Order: sequence, then structure tokens, then C-alpha cells
Amino acid sequence: MFLNTLTPKFYVALTGTSSLISGLILIFEWWYFRKYGTSFIEQVSVSHLRPLLGGVDSSSPSNSNTSNGEADSNRQSVSECKVWRNPLNLFRGAEYNRYTWVTGREPLTYYDMNLSAQDHQTFFTCDSDHLRPADAIMQKAWRERNPQARISAAHEALELEDCATAYILLAEEEATTIMEAERLFKQALKAGESCYRRSQQLQHHGTQYEAQHRRDTNVLVYIKRRLAMCSRKLGRTREAVKMMRDLMKEFPLLSMFNIHENLLESLLELQNYADVQAVLAKYDDISLPKSATICYTAALLKARAVSDKFSPEAASRRGLSTAEMNAVEAIHRAVEFNPHVPKYLLEMKSLILPPEHILKRGDSEAIAYAFFHLQHWKRVEGALNLLHCTWEGTFRMIPYPLEKGHLFYPYPICTETADRELLPTVFHEVSVYPKKELPFFILFTAGLCSFTAMLALLTHQFPELMGVFAKAVTKLCNVLGWLAGGVLQLTQTVYLKII
Repeated sequence: MFLNTLTPKFYVALTGTSSLISGLILIFEWWYFRKYGTSFIEQVSVSHLRPLLGGVDSSSPSNSNTSNGEADSNRQSVSECKVWRNPLNLFRGAEYNRYTWVTGREPLTYYDMNLSAQDHQTFFTCDSDHLRPADAIMQKAWRERNPQARISAAHEALELEDCATAYILLAEEEATTIMEAERLFKQALKAGESCYRRSQQLQHHGTQYEAQHRRDTNVLVYIKRRLAMCSRKLGRTREAVKMMRDLMKEFPLLSMFNIHENLLESLLELQNYADVQAVLAKYDDISLPKSATICYTAALLKARAVSDKFSPEAASRRGLSTAEMNAVEAIHRAVEFNPHVPKYLLEMKSLILPPEHILKRGDSEAIAYAFFHLQHWKRVEGALNLLHCTWEGTFRMIPYPLEKGHLFYPYPICTETADRELLPTVFHEVSVYPKKELPFFILFTAGLCSFTAMLALLTHQFPELMGVFAKAVTKLCNVLGWLAGGVLQLTQTVYLKII
């Protein structure tokens, strides 16, 4: 009796209410997506509802090929992102400051520079610095926030004695050209080698001397690595490669500077692809942490073997060969590791100066990689074409990062926050992944149901009016079909005449 007593007005009101609720959901989802880069409905369903329904634990990798170096750290806390030093960071005085003079923009964020200050205090100071006046001054200098105060302190330390860390600070921040920075680093090398030899002889005499020797070792490695980078920037690439190889042989355990990434970039500049493959064979190991440089360089070498003759039309007709399949799989692997890189390599997004620190698998790492390696991809004929034809399909194949990963640990959800602190958001739009679209399937279904119900009720209440509307729509479709048939016949006639 209740259903029989309901009038069409009730159904109209019910339909209108559901349409209103669907519209409010759409507005809220759009606002939440624009602010946080993800869907509120999907986030709630994955984070709260899925565990209650007995979903799979997102902390367990789904593939045995998971990168153990990253998996171990991420298993402890998925929400924690580790920030790494950029092995190819630029010189502040000669490059970053020059950009500021020309554009009036600050390329480095305060958070990034604060991390560098912490690194400098870790690498270039020790507890016994108060015993040497110059080192005591430099210990205070690394803590200074004002660049001019740091530079003045470095000059004050050099007035007392030849201090390697004072030369480092001046080469990094005061030198306005790479040649000037190289000259200061050569002076730092002389002072650093003498301190290293002295502390090497006394390193076993106590914990204080061990700390001094560790500090002097870090200083020496840093100076030699920066000298090699100066040679690379000045066009003496073979000399830079030799310096990097010697440094890696002399200090094989100091992998924290990631000198092999500098070596890979220099070897690519020389187009010495056999040596690049040899370096990759050593560092692209399942037990070692990965990087965009390693993954995308491996993809570049695989693409180089087939890219000059690759054609998507021919590949769709005959299928992919073994070499092409290997290249596509390597691109799949690289895109899964860092999905932000292709847009920079394909110049779909503007590059900026790389930061001093990067977040692996984040937008900051993509910028740092593409800034130096775009020229190497352009040099290999057809490599960018192959990347363009395959990367979007690869991106769609990547599983939802909160659930699992094919080759790597699930993509961390905290990269956006860290990248926004590392990159200058004033003039750069940070790439966000997972860049999930709004759940339009939910909203579209609700709206379609509401529209269908409204249409049915209008037809029930105004049958004559809806009948006229249906006839008009039918006639319009007939006219459009007649026009399409005429255009097709005309095109066929012209084509036959041309033949």
C-alpha cells in the first residue's frame, strides 16, 4: 500500500536529492584532489576499509625481484622517505648563484640548504677541531646561515694556516666560475693530502685520532670528486673519468658519494657504451639500492640496440623481436622505478636546476637525472621515440602503489611532501605520483542513474512532450547519418579520381 500511494512527485524529489548529493560529492572530491593530489574516497577505502575486509598486507612485496636495499628500509616505515645527496649537484657560487643573478629566483629551498649544512658538519668537522684554530673557525662557519659570514670565516681560517675545508667552502660558494673553483680545489687538495697523511699515521692511537682520520678521509674524497666534476664541466672528460676510476679504486668502501653515477654520466658523454655496461653490471645488482641513473641508463643501452630501426607500426604488424622486447622491458622497469623521468626526457615538462638533495623515485631525482642525461638520450638515434611509444602504456600497467609492485617495492606515498620541500614550488609544479584521476566512475554512475530516473519520471508524467522530444532526436540522428554517408561517398569519389 505504501508503494502504491507514492506519487511521481516523490520520485522526482528523491531523484533530485540524489543528484544534489552526487554533485556535492563531486565538488568535495575535486577540491580534495586539487589540494592533496589523491582521491578521498580511494584513500579511505584503501587505508581504512580494506584492512577491515581482510585485504593483503601492503608491506609485503609481491615479487622476488624487489630491490632489497630499498625494501629493508621501507618495510620499517612506508611513510618515511629517505633524502639522498645529489651526486651531480651544481656549484653554488658558479652555477646556482649565477642563475639567481640572471632570473632573480632562488633555485634552492631553505630545507635543501639546511640538509647541506648538516652534511657539511657531518663530513668536514670532528670533536677535536677545537685543538686547531683554523678548524675551530670552520666548525663555526659550517653552522652559519648567512653565506657572507661563512665566506668571511673561511678567509679568516686561511689567514691562520692552509685549511682544506676553508678552500672547499670558497670553491663552492665564492668562486663565480668553474675554473676559479678548480683552482681553489687544487689548493684544497694539497692541504687535504698533508692532513690525511698525518692522521693516517696516528689513526690507531685512540678514538680521537680515528675521528680525525675519518674526517680527513671524507675531505680528501670530496675534494677529488669535485675536481673530477670540474674537469668534466670544462670539457676534459677523459681526465675526469680517470680521476673517478682512481678515486673508486683508492676508496672502494666510500659509496655514500655515489661516484659511480658521475662515472656513468662521463662515460656516456664519451659514448663509451661498453664501459657503461661494465659499470652497470657491477652496480645494477639486486642487493644494492637502485637509482634513476642506473635504471634509465640500462634502458638506454637496451634501446640503443634497436631504436634506430624501431617503428611502432611495423612492431604492431609483426610483433616485437627479442631485442625490442628486452628494450621495452628495461623501459618498463625504469618507469616503474621513477615514473616522473619520461616527461622531462620527452620535454613535455620544463627542466629546472637540480637540487642539492634528491628523493629517490621522486620528482627531484627525475629532474637531477634528466638535467644531465637528456643529451645522451638525444644522441642515440630513435631512443626518445622508443621511450615515447612505450612509457605511457608502461605507466598504465604499474599496479596501484599502495598495494604492490612488479619489480620494486610499492611506490612510497610520501614523495610529494618531501619533493615540495626540496623543489622551489614558486616556479615549478611538482610532479605527483600516484596521479590518480578522480573516481568519476562512481560519480558518473550516480549521475547517470539520477538522469535516467529523472528521464523516466518525466516520460511518465509528460508522455506527449517526451514523445515529441524522442521524435526530434530520431530525426536529428537520421540527418547526421545522411550527412556522414554523403561525406564518405564524396571522399571515395575524389580518391578514385586521384588514383
